[in-house]
Amino acid sequence: MTIRVLVWGENRHEQAEPEVAKIYPDGMHNAIRRGIEERLGERATVRTATLDDPEHGLTEDVLAATDVLTWWGHAAHGEVADEVVERVHRHVLSGMGLLVLHSGHWSKIFTKLMGTTCTLRWRSQNDRELIWTVNPTHPIARGIPHPIEIPAQEMYGEQFDIPTPDELIFISSFTGGEVFRSGCTFRRGNGKIFYFSPGDQDYPVYHHPDVLQVLANGVEWAAGDPARRELPTLLRYEMGDFFNGHGYRGAMHNKESGQ
Repeated sequence: MTIRVLVWGENRHEQAEPEVAKIYPDGMHNAIRRGIEERLGERATVRTATLDDPEHGLTEDVLAATDVLTWWGHAAHGEVADEVVERVHRHVLSGMGLLVLHSGHWSKIFTKLMGTTCTLRWRSQNDRELIWTVNPTHPIARGIPHPIEIPAQEMYGEQFDIPTPDELIFISSFTGGEVFRSGCTFRRGNGKIFYFSPGDQDYPVYHHPDVLQVLANGVEWAAGDPARRELPTLLRYEMGDFFNGHGYRGAMHNKESGQ
């Protein structure tokens, strides 16, 4: 199966800040796209969308044709329309994979899926990050060195206010002594979610080959089966009927229909 990937980027820093544009002249989203394409080859088709596209590039038709969505946002979380967030949320629960990157921890979609503040400790300095693999048998850790060294990066540290991850794959350490759960997976409904923290806009993190390999591995892990894309639903079953559920719209509606 060819994995249909949509790389979503806010694309604001690249337009407003010359230093960021110098690192990512055609946007972080295109750097991520190229990295995934180069590593997955014919196993994936990769498109991009940005905040300023109509409906943020996340229309119903686009999401229905997406197996894995990657999300990078930072300066304009509040500009993402609530109806688009609801749409993405429904598709994740139905089985679309989601990779949330770096400051996407504070995006509307991630906080909605997690049900917590998703806040953390941070320090915006030129810091060194070491990403340690704590679950080397996980598919996302395949081919990843231990540790990944990122010479220049923003510090993210604990407490990271997220639910306990289903799987913890990576933790990061910084020169100030801080540690951070930098690679976590979650399952919500029928969808798989991978949060990966490296990727501040001020540093060339999305040119780092090991970071891009993690993203490609994450895409493969998160991809669902498009033939089974559906929301979990509550069905009513008769005694002895193991296979054929009946529609259920809620207690009051079904009470009325039964009368």
